[in-house]
Parts: sequence; structure tokens; C-alpha cells
Amino acid sequence: MLPRVLSFGVRRGPLTRRPGTLRGGFSLDWEEKLSEIKKKIQSVLPGKPLHPLYDSSYLPPDHSDVVIVGGGVLGLSVAYWLKKLEKQRGALRVLVVERDLTYSQASSALSLGGIHQQFSLPENIHLSLFSASFLRNINEHLAVVDAPPLDLQFNPLGYLWLASEKDAAAMENNVKVQRQEGAKVCLMSPDQLRNKFPWINTEGVALASYGMEDEGWFDPWCLLQGLRRKVQSMGVLFCQGEVTRFVSSTDRMLTKNHKEVKLKRIYEVHVKMDNSLEYQPVECAIVINAAGAWSAQIAALAGIGKGPPDTLQGTKLPVEPRKRYVYVWHCPQGPGLESPLVADTSGTYFRREGLGSNYLGGRSPTEEEEPDPGNLEVDHDFFQDKVWPHLAQRVPAFETLKVQNAWAGYYDYNTFDQNGVVGPHPLVVNMFFATGFSGHGLQQAPGVGRAVAEMILEGRFQTINLDSFLFSRFYLGEKIQEDNII
Repeated sequence: MLPRVLSFGVRRGPLTRRPGTLRGGFSLDWEEKLSEIKKKIQSVLPGKPLHPLYDSSYLPPDHSDVVIVGGGVLGLSVAYWLKKLEKQRGALRVLVVERDLTYSQASSALSLGGIHQQFSLPENIHLSLFSASFLRNINEHLAVVDAPPLDLQFNPLGYLWLASEKDAAAMENNVKVQRQEGAKVCLMSPDQLRNKFPWINTEGVALASYGMEDEGWFDPWCLLQGLRRKVQSMGVLFCQGEVTRFVSSTDRMLTKNHKEVKLKRIYEVHVKMDNSLEYQPVECAIVINAAGAWSAQIAALAGIGKGPPDTLQGTKLPVEPRKRYVYVWHCPQGPGLESPLVADTSGTYFRREGLGSNYLGGRSPTEEEEPDPGNLEVDHDFFQDKVWPHLAQRVPAFETLKVQNAWAGYYDYNTFDQNGVVGPHPLVVNMFFATGFSGHGLQQAPGVGRAVAEMILEGRFQTINLDSFLFSRFYLGEKIQEDNII
């Protein structure tokens, strides 16, 4: 670590006499500075109380039981449940390291804010059911003394998924699974669709599924700030900086087949301070990789994926940033206040925003259309060419829409099977993952945070079994494909 240099900050320069100066030519400002310098000198003299000559409040602590890399909703949820479930109050010291505490490019803040249970996998259904309950009782979980209650502005208007003839059978099977797992979802024929939503054109639609309970959208910024406020009240520490290195110890063990395996344990995290060459080492027992779209880079710092090909040591975390656009448009003749979030057969989606005939929406690009994730610039031609035609075909009123605004955000896209990665790494034994949710991390964050905390504190998943989301599936080639990803 670079040595810290203590400086009194005295500068040479001319002393000028001006109105209001004291006799002798010294200004009142200079008198105050001189007094401050004397105090600092006295503070380091023997027998005097020590007052630091530099501000160290921005530095992380020298040690923390848990270091969470990434301060978005997933990282904050892990922090919340660790403190909530700790055996004794104050037993765990938790540090959250976040590169940008303004969250200007955070996936959490730029999300559409949707929540639904219309997934094809039971694990995803249960995670979203858990989150729906958490959000419904948000002020029981995240209330802070003397702070105003949270208003998530939840709109419980449901999701409406549309299926073509070739996808209708899969939708029926998915809805059967969703109902078995406790979700309130109904199937609708084209005639039923037209009766309930007369603004929709059902051409090319063979079947629809509609979420009747615990589905809709909410304010993601409110959830992010509510979690942060709560965990700070619980004693969680924050640091703005970037993790640049892990220091690890290595143990060797033999498998049943007498093959040697190296197990690594991280014992120190180096945090580079914001706008500085300085870094701070933090001793730790557990590291949580909740770095979202950049979580593969954090994993690589720990040596994950650096071994020979086709080995567990050489298996990388298959998560990468994928840029997604959200467009805002105005259409006075568009769907009314009771319209749900609509996911079209084309992959286009939209929902209302507020009461002023505004709408949010977009479409995930194909592999060939994937934009450069190196920046968050918006491609407006993508809306004109790839989004608007599908919107206008499904909702004829959208022929006259006017785009008002647009932004781009990142998915932490799991290229393997588009599902989350939860739990410990099999070889870097004290790095735990909460990443790779490919666009549904926000809505599943409360359940994922609890699952990771349970694994750390109890050694197993308890509330929801997420064994199928473990890292080892990448090496074993065991895909758990989720069909309903927007």
C-alpha cells in the first residue's frame, strides 16, 4: 500500500492587506488558518489527544467478516439478510464495496421494475413469489426509526404474455407448473383477450397467460434506497472503490480418484479508492460476488477460469454485460389505466408509466443484433426498425405514438442458460455468487439475498432450494433453461 503522507497543508504566498484586516496586515482568514495549524501541531504532541490530520472516513475498515462486491439491489439484499439472520446482533461485520454510489449506471436503478411469476422453472417461480410477499410488506422489513415509510408505488396490474401457435403448448405447460407452485395465473383465448383488452389486435396470437395476483411493476430506485438505508441502520459499512485484487491461501486435497485438487481461500481484498492510486487491504472471511454485469471480471481476479480447458479450474463464470434499451413514448389513444405489462410474441414488451398516457417498453435484440456494451448510448434506429412496427401491429393506437425519452442499461447476462448463479464456488471456497440473472435479478433479489445468507450462516439453502443454480453446473454442462426471459 502506498504510504500515507501527513501534511499540514501550509502554502507559501504573499500576504496582502485588505479592508477588515487586523493591525500588522494579517487577515481574519489567515488568523483562522494559523489557529487551525496550531491545533493540528498540538494534536500530535506528547500528552495531547490525537486528532487525525487527514480524513479517513472514506476508507474501508482494515478487516470485515464479509466483503460484498457490488452495492446494487442483489448485494444490498445479501447484506440485509446476513444482518437479519445473524445469531447475535452485531456479530457480523459486513462491508459493501461499490464503484459508483450515485448508481448512475446501475442495472437496479435503470430497470423497468417488473415482477411476475410466469417462469418455466419452479425455482424462479418461488423466488418471485417470495419477493412479492417481501415487497407487499416492505415497511415491515425495511422500516427505519424516525425515517418516512417507503412507497414502492406498486402497480398490481399483472403481466400478459402472448403466444403464437407454435409456442401455445409450451405456454400451457408453463402455466400448469406455475399453478402447481402457487402462482395465480390464468389462460386466455383470443376471444377472451379481445373482450378484456379491446385495444389489442389478436392476429397471430393463439393463447395468452395473465397474472392475476402479485404481478406488476414498482419503483426500483425506491427499493434500492430503502435497502441501503436499512442496512446502514443495521451497521453495514459502505465504501466507494473498486476491487482490484484478491490475496488467497491454497490447500491441496485428494479426490476419491486420487486426483489432487487445489482449494483457494481469499483472506484479503484490495480496494482501490475512487479517483486515487491508493488502495486499502481489507482482511475478510467471506467474499460475495454481486458485481452484476462485471461479476466475471471479479471472478477472474480470484483465479476462477484460469485453469486448463475442460476442467473445473478452467471453467469461467459465463456472465457478461448485455446492453438493453428502454424507450418512453406518449400516446393519448393508447391502452388505459388498467392495462398490464404486455410481452408480445415478437419479444417486444411495454407497460404504462404514470397517469399521463406515457409508456415504457423495448425489445431484447437477437444474437446478431446485440449492441456494443462498451457504452450506454441509445440506438434510436433500433426503436424505429425493430420495436415500433411490432408495437403498432399489436396495438394499432401506437401508430401515432411519439417517443419522448430513452435510456440504456445492462443485463448481467448468463450466456450458459440465462439463470442466476447462487452460492459458493467449489474451488474458491469462500467466494459466493449472487449474479447472472439476465434481467430478472431485481425482482428476485429479496429471495436470492436470503438464500445466499442461509448458505453462509447455515451451510445450506433453507427457504428455497437453489442447488440447481450452483456454479458447478457450468462444468457439468447441466443447463436449466428458463423460457420466459424478456
